[in-house]
Amino acid sequence: MQEIAAIRKHITAVDKRILEALARRRRLVARIVEAKDRTGAPIRDTRREEQLLEELIAQGRRLGLDAHFILRVFGEILEDSLRAQKRHFLADPDPGPQRVAYQGIPGAYSEAAARRHFAPFLDRTSFVGLATFQEVVEAVEAGEAEYGILPLENTTAGSINEVYDLLSCARLTIVGEVIFQVDHCLVSLREVPLTEIDCVLSHPQALSQCLKFLSRLPHCEVRPFPDTAMAVKRIKEEANPRLAAIASEEAARLYGVHVLRRNVQDQRENFTRFVIVGKKSVPVDARVPCTTSLVMAVPHEAGALLKALSVLHQHDINLLKLESRPIPGLPFQYRFYLDMEGNTLETRIATALAELRRVTTSLTVLGCYPSQHHPRTRPPVPPPQPGADVAEATPSPSPSTATSKPPYPLVWRGSKPEGTVVLVRGVRIGGEVCIVMAGPCAVESREQIRQCAQQVRECGAHMLRGGCFKPRTSPYSFQGLGLEGLQLLAEAGAEFDLPIVTEVLSPADVDTVARYADLLQIGARNMQNFSLLAAVGRCQRPVLLKRGMMSTIDEFLGAAEYILAQGNHQVVLCERGIRTFETMTRNTLDLGAIPILKRLTHLPIVVDPSHAAGRRDLVAPLALAARAVGCHGLLVEIHPNPETALSDGPQALPFAEFAALMRALQGG
Repeated sequence: MQEIAAIRKHITAVDKRILEALARRRRLVARIVEAKDRTGAPIRDTRREEQLLEELIAQGRRLGLDAHFILRVFGEILEDSLRAQKRHFLADPDPGPQRVAYQGIPGAYSEAAARRHFAPFLDRTSFVGLATFQEVVEAVEAGEAEYGILPLENTTAGSINEVYDLLSCARLTIVGEVIFQVDHCLVSLREVPLTEIDCVLSHPQALSQCLKFLSRLPHCEVRPFPDTAMAVKRIKEEANPRLAAIASEEAARLYGVHVLRRNVQDQRENFTRFVIVGKKSVPVDARVPCTTSLVMAVPHEAGALLKALSVLHQHDINLLKLESRPIPGLPFQYRFYLDMEGNTLETRIATALAELRRVTTSLTVLGCYPSQHHPRTRPPVPPPQPGADVAEATPSPSPSTATSKPPYPLVWRGSKPEGTVVLVRGVRIGGEVCIVMAGPCAVESREQIRQCAQQVRECGAHMLRGGCFKPRTSPYSFQGLGLEGLQLLAEAGAEFDLPIVTEVLSPADVDTVARYADLLQIGARNMQNFSLLAAVGRCQRPVLLKRGMMSTIDEFLGAAEYILAQGNHQVVLCERGIRTFETMTRNTLDLGAIPILKRLTHLPIVVDPSHAAGRRDLVAPLALAARAVGCHGLLVEIHPNPETALSDGPQALPFAEFAALMRALQGG
């Protein structure tokens, strides 16, 4: 114990020096801000951030630190610097005493979001809970509060129409926004089995975000309530253990009730966007990234909306949101709410607004305010331990478009000659970069998948793969950990900021797997499971479709057509080898299919050399060959100790060989 105490003393001293260094850095940032203010230099220099992070990764590795840890730590430091610069360039960085109105009572999500937004000024800010959104608007209009906070939209339940309608006629302006992650909990007076819950109370929006969970509660009444925190207060007052509420964990602590289940929302990433409203607009320096919100109406004639939106396109303005609401008194006519990137002080934005006024019947700027949407700088991460150079393959020429229309019109290249890029949580599949998805054939344990995720991030790969539900040839083989494995995979992906891809086996499992996975995989054995194809086609998650082991290219594209025909156009094709007379490899990788597919379809194509070869000694050469013929990505199996793998160990790369492959792909 004395030895531990002595070491802890040293750790405390190191922590103190880290804090002192962070404080010195903040003082230097303040000097940078002053210099930028004098010279008019932009707030952000992303190229400088990339160079800084690349240098820090190289230095950190020499000190025994991994790249992901460095990116997380210095990503937060750079975010803090950006926040400090934004605060400086806002017109009123240090207000006096202020009141903020929100809908609900203490413990409501609106109050938590307001506290986050006004965190720098909590010592001079008071928060006033009101019964309705309209009362919040009226309080600010009457001067009873300087600001109000209103929820505008949720990533699960969609837009909050009442608030849009209030904003259209309020004498207020939007001065800020808060993107708040909502983690719903089921709470009750004490610990009871879910089967004993008779009734659940919550705000209608919260209930709509938890429909799948609520549907699994047998014979349970769902009762709307004015506010999530009010629902918690009610179950406390009623003292009925069969009564429950959906609310935040903070509300449960505040009112002294028990959390039965956490994260009961339908989607893991459940965000609500709040806007801050005030009586006066707050000018924002043109260098601060902004969102501008508008409400407009257009003539009731053909092409009127297109004409208005074309103005934004002509001025290269990115549209973030478009929402329609009925115009009172004018049946089947609508006003439109728009959020767009840009500051009204910019010439292009001011010019676009002037042109919009000429093609609309009414136009109101609801506000111009600092945007909470800005991507973090993510430099390419080189694999550790530089390896030998690999000769660069000459890029194959772009294939010409097929001239005759085949029986799969939606996937046919002629329907989209420019090609499809599938975006999976920031990873672009189908672009110029050959992306790499890597991970174990099967998730076996928390430590195993965590080690794989760390290696994927450290080597500069883009996505984490892992099997949770395993279709095996033998019923006695390891079938995967199921839902537990899916949760472990999602946990590892979240820790290392990696999108995850995993297989779904049946239509009944699609919603459950989609709750965790960013890319749904349809395995080779299920390529012509048409009910499953239809189910993922109705889902909004991107899909990775593997070619069947005895399927022709026409059959492969026909299977993809099933998915697109249901409305889901986010499909990635995967060539994983076909069965031939050859027995030296598990399958025969059909590299010739890649240029053929690129000629026939606009969908991106990735290659799985691991399943094609079934032997780890062939994975690297097949991967390099696949890149040479123009694939958009690779699916590679890795394992901390392939000899002990519960599934497909002979084809999994140990970490050192995976790092060598990544060096060859990046540097060759």
